[in-house]
Amino acid sequence: MPEPIRGAPSGGRSPGLRRHAGYLPSLLLLAAGLGVWQVIVQGRGVPAWLLPSPARIAGSLVADRGLLLANAGTTAFESVAGFALSLVVAAALALGIRFVRPLERALWPLLVASQTVPVPAIAPLLVLWLGYGVAPKIVVVALICFFPLVVNAVDGLRAAPPQLLDALRTLGAGRRQLFLLVEVPGALPAAFTGLKTAAAYAVVGAVLGEWLGGAHGLGVVMIQAKAQLLTARVFAAVVWLSALGVAMFGLAALAERLALPWYHTAARERNWR
Repeated sequence: MPEPIRGAPSGGRSPGLRRHAGYLPSLLLLAAGLGVWQVIVQGRGVPAWLLPSPARIAGSLVADRGLLLANAGTTAFESVAGFALSLVVAAALALGIRFVRPLERALWPLLVASQTVPVPAIAPLLVLWLGYGVAPKIVVVALICFFPLVVNAVDGLRAAPPQLLDALRTLGAGRRQLFLLVEVPGALPAAFTGLKTAAAYAVVGAVLGEWLGGAHGLGVVMIQAKAQLLTARVFAAVVWLSALGVAMFGLAALAERLALPWYHTAARERNWR
């Protein structure tokens, strides 16, 4: 009788089926919440301008699809561009902090202090300096995203096992080899954690920038709809924003799976035990 394959999941369920089945409780909870929301709004006769029902929001998603889609493109561009800018700046800062000790002592306290400054306080200045185009929104997104990227990248680079580094040094490995063979692979899991966190924050930064000044984007749609008491359209824009945030997080997670196949294989084996 052939032995079962080592590390294979029990019960005959494929890894893909197990992974997708994990979303079922969330979907059920969401469906239950929407159902309760619909019943309460209809049963108590809540005005649509105060709190629209999920059915009205769905109707707005269909009726206003052209307006929402056009402005979602602007918000998506601002989110992706700001995220990309923060990624470049964060990578440079993380490498500088890791390898230049005076730079670490000079920059690290300033980076931490920068997070105590509320972005809404400086966003109007960015609009004043950069105008009402996409530039200030991209900068706002970059300001919100870069800190988790820097912190996780630096922590990952510092997490290299000292015993492994010492062993490779005794074998004649140079500084560049230690960095490429040990520090970078070891830092990738933490770096991708920061990447996924920043991807989720990017959409928030874009909307914040649009609220403070702009002519296009889902944030502008929300402000205009709120002024006209079109609350269902506000919620419809929120649905689009949530979809954009989930999409960016999903792309970051996909990049992590492609870059770290061994990491996820080990995680699956731990879950199967």
